[in-house]
Amino acid sequence: MRLGLALGYWGRGPSADHVPLAQEAERLGYDSVWTAESWGSDAFTPLTWIAARTSRIRLGTAVAQMAARSPTTTAMHALTLDHLSGGRVMLGLGLSGPQVVEGWYGRPFPRSPLTATREYVDVVRQVLRREAPVALDGRFHSHPYRGEDGTGLGKALKPITHPLRATLPILLGAEGPKNVAQTARIADGWLPLYWSPSRPEVYTASLGSLPEGFLVAPMARVKVCDDVAEGLLPVKAMLGFYIGGMGHAARNFHADLMARMGYEEEARRVQRLFLEGRREEAVLAVPDAFADEISLVGPRERIAERLELWRKGPVTDLLALSPDPHSLRVLAELNS
Repeated sequence: MRLGLALGYWGRGPSADHVPLAQEAERLGYDSVWTAESWGSDAFTPLTWIAARTSRIRLGTAVAQMAARSPTTTAMHALTLDHLSGGRVMLGLGLSGPQVVEGWYGRPFPRSPLTATREYVDVVRQVLRREAPVALDGRFHSHPYRGEDGTGLGKALKPITHPLRATLPILLGAEGPKNVAQTARIADGWLPLYWSPSRPEVYTASLGSLPEGFLVAPMARVKVCDDVAEGLLPVKAMLGFYIGGMGHAARNFHADLMARMGYEEEARRVQRLFLEGRREEAVLAVPDAFADEISLVGPRERIAERLELWRKGPVTDLLALSPDPHSLRVLAELNS
């Protein structure tokens, strides 16, 4: 099982620790470093900054939001950074949800998310292969554009720049059972939001028989500490925000996933408290047991024991959410 460093996205401003953390992870033998985006900092610019200050570690987006860019624009970002970094890019994509897509990006959330995702990946792969001009008569992504409000003058094009790798890995952040199943068919890897090594049955039917080389790369908070409850507080804060705030009361993919993982009553309570403006109560209502099973928190010996569970399943890459160099070092030692 390879290790990755997940840096996420910026809060109020950039973190001065991200480049030193990425450099330390590279020194410790971590395989990859990952950035993200929501409705603030973008995923590609910080990754480029890190690429210029590292030499070996692979560079991933977890995730770049599809609604933020046309698929050809995303492919341009990926192939450009792949050249500049010497072939180190992994492109993680996610569809996000209706609140973000329509509220932030100002475009309709696709009524058929599976079709929209499949078309997006198809276009990106066409750009990277550069075998012919990009052409797709899609429901959501049409190349050339054929809408009634167009001029009709669009021309199918190949990228001017020759991509460094036609096989640049594409991973998808998928949560729903059908989306996960499609990911196993059309992508090179999967970025689970929550992964519990003690509940592999949640995804067994969707994953089926995975192709050789397929990546399963969940994120997990990693913190070496004596007080487990205290170490779980950042996990509970993240869960409270995602389950309560990252979606509508009637359509929240994150809350639905927590429910499928055996915490339906708790998920709905967290969601209700958050939407009522009782955010601190929502965080405290996140069960310690749920936060714990998707994390690696506690003394070194406890993390070592629990790490064995992660190794037994289909996980190929464990992406550590950890701003703590000591925790990164301990995890590297335990995984060696």
